[in-house]
Amino acid sequence: MEAKEEMEHEAFSWASLIPYLRDLPPHVSNAIFVSIILLTIVALGYRELKKTEEDIIPKPNFTFRNLIEIIVEAISKLVSDSMGPRGKEFILIVGTLALFILFNNLSGLVPGFLPATDNVNTTFACSLTVFVLTHYYGFKEHGIKYLKHFTGPYLWLAPLMVPIEVIGHLARPLSLGLRLFGNITGDHIVTAIFFGLVPLIVPLPVMFLGLFVAFVQTFVFILLSMAYFSGAISHEEH
Repeated sequence: MEAKEEMEHEAFSWASLIPYLRDLPPHVSNAIFVSIILLTIVALGYRELKKTEEDIIPKPNFTFRNLIEIIVEAISKLVSDSMGPRGKEFILIVGTLALFILFNNLSGLVPGFLPATDNVNTTFACSLTVFVLTHYYGFKEHGIKYLKHFTGPYLWLAPLMVPIEVIGHLARPLSLGLRLFGNITGDHIVTAIFFGLVPLIVPLPVMFLGLFVAFVQTFVFILLSMAYFSGAISHEEH
């Protein structure tokens, strides 16, 4: 009984105080919070785009619009540099994954919030999305010829290459999901331990480390995702 009460205490989040959300698992309620924040940012950003040319001239001081432009330009540049001219076709999916994962990672540094990326259900949902879209874009680009990616350069190598390629592709969502889950969970546990032992000053260096981990794990996830997308749409040079 005491163990059960302790587990419930550890799972406390501010969402437990909100009707309808209190009955949801903590990672689900936190994902909803993050999604609402992101949708609000999108709505405000869209409203900025609807303004006239005179109204959208950047102001000298730091504004919400400047922040949005920095984020969009950073993601666009990263995708273009990593995927080349075709990168613009993937900005939407890569940007969505990057912001969703990053905001969830960062939410773990706020007391009372449990990051959705601290749960394998969320991380595997993201990795499976990448897995499905990778092959969707592959078939969309090459048609049935996309299967040649699995058979190797020579048909007589197919019996050897097909099992290797299938295992390699199936391992991608597993590695993506487990890597993100493991790093965020480990960082969250370490931060919670330090807060429990010494709640003042001492946890600050750990929180800065958590900030670093949040950005690095987001970068690694989308970088690997872009590599998979690029491989799926690439054409063999003869």
